[in-house]
Amino acid sequence: MPLHRGHEKPDERPLSVNPFYGEANPAAEMTEAPPKHRLADSPLTPTTAYQLVHDELMLDGNSRLNLATFVTTWMEPQAGVLMGECRDKNMIDKDEYPRTAELERRCVAMLADLWNAPDPSAAVGCSTTGSSEACMLAGMALKRRWAQRNADRYPSRDARPNLVMGVNVQVCWEKFCNFWEVEARQVPMDKDRFHLDPQAAAELCDENTIGVVGILGSTFDGSYEPIADLCAALDALQERTGLDVPVHVDGASGGMVAPFLDEDLVWDFRLPRVASINTSGHKYGLVYPGVGWALWRDKESLPEELVFRVNYLGGDMPTFALNFSRPGAQVVAQYYSFLRLGREGYRMVQQSTRDVATGLAGRVEALGDFKLLTRGDELPVFAFTTAPEVTSYDVFDVSRRLREHGWLVPAYTFPPNREDLSVLRVVCRNGFSADLAELFVEDLARLLPELRRQPHPLTRDKAAATGFHH
Repeated sequence: MPLHRGHEKPDERPLSVNPFYGEANPAAEMTEAPPKHRLADSPLTPTTAYQLVHDELMLDGNSRLNLATFVTTWMEPQAGVLMGECRDKNMIDKDEYPRTAELERRCVAMLADLWNAPDPSAAVGCSTTGSSEACMLAGMALKRRWAQRNADRYPSRDARPNLVMGVNVQVCWEKFCNFWEVEARQVPMDKDRFHLDPQAAAELCDENTIGVVGILGSTFDGSYEPIADLCAALDALQERTGLDVPVHVDGASGGMVAPFLDEDLVWDFRLPRVASINTSGHKYGLVYPGVGWALWRDKESLPEELVFRVNYLGGDMPTFALNFSRPGAQVVAQYYSFLRLGREGYRMVQQSTRDVATGLAGRVEALGDFKLLTRGDELPVFAFTTAPEVTSYDVFDVSRRLREHGWLVPAYTFPPNREDLSVLRVVCRNGFSADLAELFVEDLARLLPELRRQPHPLTRDKAAATGFHH
């Protein structure tokens, strides 16, 4: 979550209250409008409080036109009703809400089957608040397993654990390494390779490596990392050196795309070296924000000492989480989506989304001003930059101008070794239809004549141009 400071310069102006909003005494509510940065002395009527908040939120962007986010922005009304019915249920209180806990257990079993666990009944897993928490839990399990194997020399000065990953990882992995004092060893990008190289990853491993992270769907460009090749490189490393390094697959997005559209792609528990997998239910799992999943191939992959059991809510509840209380609504919505769609339904939804992405990428390329880095044929996501001959504007100008039409398209630079490359990225999700894609490309084409007439790129502060960062 972002950090916020208190209001630095007190704003004494109260919120403006329309006299129509008042119920019992409109005049009093108008003269006694609530302050912005401290609690009011007296309450408001519910209608007035609702209208004040509602009006301010109108200034937010339209989530359906937000092509930066991977997060689900549309669900069926029935799912919303179910979520409303469950928002007061505490997910952690499994003894009081046993059916909600049972739906969570079924979701874990379904994912274990979907990801080809050798014995789905032996796989263990849990829901989380999202993939970031799931990645933290997976990293903790990797570190604890490594510490158990090296108990004779850890902790010591010469046994600092490290985690190997591509420089393109989502920021949650950098957070994990920072919070849990693990050295992050990152494989840099190189020329037109924008994610991890298996052999380079293996070469960074040593006796202090707790694991290697493979990304099934990079947030930078939507490409899959070659998980099978990564496991093969680590197999060869073990043959040469005896080092047995596990792999965690960050399938935040691809974990809910590849099983349905890329069935022949081997990336999951079919690979013996894959110890754990996470995904975001609230991304291509098709659920509103607030749910992720972490699974381990068997109980040996998740050290028992990390699991806590508490009885003060009633019953004996094994839990593995960074937080405690959270609503059960998103877990129920995930089960609804699994039940509603099944494999074929998910395949149809994800195929439609990929078709929109590849079709839109082709239309963008046909405009002539842009060069595609990816085409949306893995994740339904594509990245593009300006063509070499375009000198009058850059991707930050495009992003800024698209925002004027309501489209939120992030522009950003790539990580070290390719910081020279600035791109735009379009994330296609369920609900971003072919009709909306047509409107998007029409607005983009309409901007180009004016952008071409610029003397030079106009965006000076690149960081502030979109407010977007990874």
